[in-house]
Amino acid sequence: MKLCIIGTGYVGLVTGSCFADMGNDVICVDKDKAKIDELKKGKLGIYEPGLSDLVSRNFARGRLTFTMDLEEGVKNSLICFIAVGTPENEDGSADLKHVLDVAGAIGRVMDGYRIIVDKSTVPVGTADLVAQAIKKETNDEFDVVSNPEFLKEGAAVDDFMKPERIIIGTNDVRVAEIMKELYAPFTRTGNPMYIMDVKSAELTKYASNAFLATKISFMNEIANLCDRLGANVEHVRRGMGSDSRIGPKFLFPGVGFGGSCFPKDLSAIIKTSEEAGSPLKIAKSVMEVNRIQREVFIKKITSHFGGKVKDMTIAVWGLSFKPQTDDIREAPSITIAERLLDGGAKLRVFDPAAMTTFKAHFGKKVYFAKDAYDAVDGADAMVLVTEWNEFRNPDFPRIQQLMKNPVIFDGRNQYNRDEIERIGFTYYCIGRPGDVRE
Repeated sequence: MKLCIIGTGYVGLVTGSCFADMGNDVICVDKDKAKIDELKKGKLGIYEPGLSDLVSRNFARGRLTFTMDLEEGVKNSLICFIAVGTPENEDGSADLKHVLDVAGAIGRVMDGYRIIVDKSTVPVGTADLVAQAIKKETNDEFDVVSNPEFLKEGAAVDDFMKPERIIIGTNDVRVAEIMKELYAPFTRTGNPMYIMDVKSAELTKYASNAFLATKISFMNEIANLCDRLGANVEHVRRGMGSDSRIGPKFLFPGVGFGGSCFPKDLSAIIKTSEEAGSPLKIAKSVMEVNRIQREVFIKKITSHFGGKVKDMTIAVWGLSFKPQTDDIREAPSITIAERLLDGGAKLRVFDPAAMTTFKAHFGKKVYFAKDAYDAVDGADAMVLVTEWNEFRNPDFPRIQQLMKNPVIFDGRNQYNRDEIERIGFTYYCIGRPGDVRE
């Protein structure tokens, strides 16, 4: 098929390259000239495992092209995907300016029937607004489809190629069949494709992320309760997760969720619910628990130092909001670093992928280490924030020798307490016996 992907950010680039890999002719459009020029050179500007090879291969074979010319993309495609950003407004709602600007621009250059697909995460009712924006510019026929993405950063290519489910929101049987044909190569293993009305499709994405975020915040509260009561959250987690009605995923306590999806999508669905007169009280609590969880962890650190971290040298392992990405949007590392710096601490930080993005935020306020061991050199404590694989089994005797004071704050419950303490470390984690109970 002939496809146009408008927006070459995270979602657009993954979507376009994966469709191209299945033999479709894909034109990726972006108004950012520098980004388009870099993409033509094979430089993505984002870190995502497997994506660079996918883009390079399909670009070389001519199935994937990049342009600033929206008219070229629209006129040479049957299906146009809108994959631009929907940032959060000050009131928590999703900013649809870019989506509606693109919709209007599509309408101005259309020369016949088109299927317009909302791939961006958008609130209920956006498809209607997109249709209105297009109708103002053209008399040509078109249909608007909601096709939300379910891509996990760090595993986006696999998620697209082997989706757990595909959601198609349309009220037109003919359009549904075209979308089924487009996605047929990705559903050969039997994973379901759900055809539903547009508004239900729009809400499904927000509801899914809100529920996953709820599981995370709930387990963080249980972990904090374990700290108080002397229970072990790892035992509780396994006992809960073995119940098929609950399941084991997203039950790992930590320092809270971050990233470009959960915080923004929670804010948007909360705002939508309030405007509809049916406020989501649980979702609001999830946001508050997530904020508090970072404070709980920061208090563990400051309490160890008697309430003051001034002139303490603290190493931070992991800056991205999750492993396998360089994304630091809403990352717990930012809150932790800011609070420690405000308290007068000196930070030595390391991340396998997010050093550049973190440096853009903090500049010269922190020391950017060459590797994990350089980060802990002379440190009074090490704080694990992101559970990258290379942090899972480090050389602890070497770390102990490098550190001024062998103290570890494990924000992901990654290490074995007995082993760590036997070596000589003071060890803090979340919801497991032995933690300080404030």
